[in-house]
Amino acid sequence: MSKIVKVIEQYKVTPPTSSSIPITCIPLTFFDIPWLCCPPIQRIFFFNFPHSLHYFMQTFLPILKLSLSLTLQHFFPFASNLVLPSIPNLPYILYSHGDFVSFTVAQSTHDFINLVNGSIRDVTELHPFVPSLPSPRILEDGTQMIPCMAIQVTVFPNSGFTICLTFRHVVADGKSFHHFMKFWASVCRSKGNLASLEGSLAMPLHNRDIIEDPKGLKLSFLEEIWSSSKESIESIGLVRDDPVDIVRHTFVLSRDHVEKLKKLVSTKCKTHGLGTLHVSTFVVTCSLIWVCKTISEDTIVGTSLTNNDESYILAFMADCRNRPEYLIPSTYFGNCLGCGNAVVKRSKLVGENGILEAAIAIGNEVRNLHCEPFKGVERLMSNFTEFATLGKHMVIIAGSQKLDVYDTDFGIGKPKISEVVHVDNAGSISLSDSRDRDGGIEVGLALERIQMNKFIAIFQENLTEIAVHD
Repeated sequence: MSKIVKVIEQYKVTPPTSSSIPITCIPLTFFDIPWLCCPPIQRIFFFNFPHSLHYFMQTFLPILKLSLSLTLQHFFPFASNLVLPSIPNLPYILYSHGDFVSFTVAQSTHDFINLVNGSIRDVTELHPFVPSLPSPRILEDGTQMIPCMAIQVTVFPNSGFTICLTFRHVVADGKSFHHFMKFWASVCRSKGNLASLEGSLAMPLHNRDIIEDPKGLKLSFLEEIWSSSKESIESIGLVRDDPVDIVRHTFVLSRDHVEKLKKLVSTKCKTHGLGTLHVSTFVVTCSLIWVCKTISEDTIVGTSLTNNDESYILAFMADCRNRPEYLIPSTYFGNCLGCGNAVVKRSKLVGENGILEAAIAIGNEVRNLHCEPFKGVERLMSNFTEFATLGKHMVIIAGSQKLDVYDTDFGIGKPKISEVVHVDNAGSISLSDSRDRDGGIEVGLALERIQMNKFIAIFQENLTEIAVHD
């Protein structure tokens, strides 16, 4: 049987009609502005559900929709529109009565078990489960009204279902998005009984006044965007076409692997007289993946290998919430990310001590961001420009193992897997906690098939070496 995805129903889910959400205009901060240039974020969750399509539609779907509506009462920016007026007017997020999240329900004949078994797959295999954002509306004065989120639930009868969300990064970062997901899941578990959850759910904070901008970064970032070509502005948030023969895979580093990798890096630091290094799960995981990816590039057919003296960059984000000097609480809803750039010569990455060299660079950047997190914010705009021009010389880390992705339980158990779909075309690498909650970490990436095979061989070779480290 050919694989088919058939749309069953399409809904517009709004906050409850009885809710008291007024028409609300939310300004963008300097944390938000750079993400105007970012393609939509796409994350998919796979859940076991060994019941018929009829049972799903009659019993679970109504609760899923009701709980989403109740959740949007508090996370209304996702149901809002991003407003892009003519230059030099400032963009903003606007919630108006009747705004909604597009919610699609589909049925699939794909093999659910095969989809969640962790094998290498063509990047296009997940695309039928990914919702597209509704088209922008253009007002008479040229102002663009751009929807911020779309959701698709795809049912695999008698096996499971997926929830895939597409949203605009300018509205929320990963921490805010997963706050929304856990809130929705909790309301769903309670079958919409908010009273039973009173006091157990953290409410999002939408007050943008707590974000100070003493350096005037907001206008500086906007001017950079405005000075871009007309085509760049009109294509804000569009996803690039997938290259041919790209496959994706999720790798799992167990807690034992992580701890031995930390020990290996620490030992090499002492051996080379480098003193104390910031050795964390994030640092050693990124170091290993960065080195394996760089070495695997040698196999790309038709690629002219770069000069070993060229610099490679690994960019990653750091949450600026809960810092005593900035008074931004963990419940702040929006973007609140600084950026670190670790820079290493290619010759060092592919050398005998590549993982150590990577760990030194990443660890130093982590330490710098801990001391001055806002300093990294100034790099956000330049990173988008550099990524567009540097190509393979720049890798961006998406997500974090600290977001507790697998705590998203809608009352049917935690997800079988969860993946960041947009690593297919964004050239980034995703990180998340491990489903088995053993202190491990999941890493997702997409590469050309021949490079992926080489990456796997290099990755396994490193894991074997790490496993025997005493």
